[in-house]
Amino acid sequence: MQGYAREHLLRTNRFSEHGHSYLITCVVKDRQPVFTDLRTARMVISEMKRLQVSGVVDSLAWVIMPDHLHWLFELKSGSLETLMQSLKGRSAFAINKAYGTKKLTWQKGYHDRRVRVEDDLAEMVRYVIANPVRAGLVEHEGDYSLWDCFYMWDRL
Repeated sequence: MQGYAREHLLRTNRFSEHGHSYLITCVVKDRQPVFTDLRTARMVISEMKRLQVSGVVDSLAWVIMPDHLHWLFELKSGSLETLMQSLKGRSAFAINKAYGTKKLTWQKGYHDRRVRVEDDLAEMVRYVIANPVRAGLVEHEGDYSLWDCFYMWDRL
């Protein structure tokens, strides 16, 4: 059936489906804080934007922490597995090429959570953008530069 892709990287008995929202977390291998370098973080952001512009996802919110990222989006085309291979593969390639070294290696796999009807999407957006505050990196969300929210602000 079109729009469904059974995937080995999703948790057992899970599948990705177009038109549904997902919260994913990707972690840098050995939790190396490579995204404290803004140039490195911007290269990951560029790949996320490319996926948005190409119609693969509709981004709702994201935050790049020193050693991981959280991304809330609606899947528009392709599969979650292909999306994650693209995000991780292309960002690592660009960063490693720019630095002439193996600066970024992603941890294998990723954590995903499909947003269900009963989930409060606004609460999930708050979770994403407040991550730097909970981690003690800043006192207020606005003090952290590596996040964005495309979800309707009046709902927050």
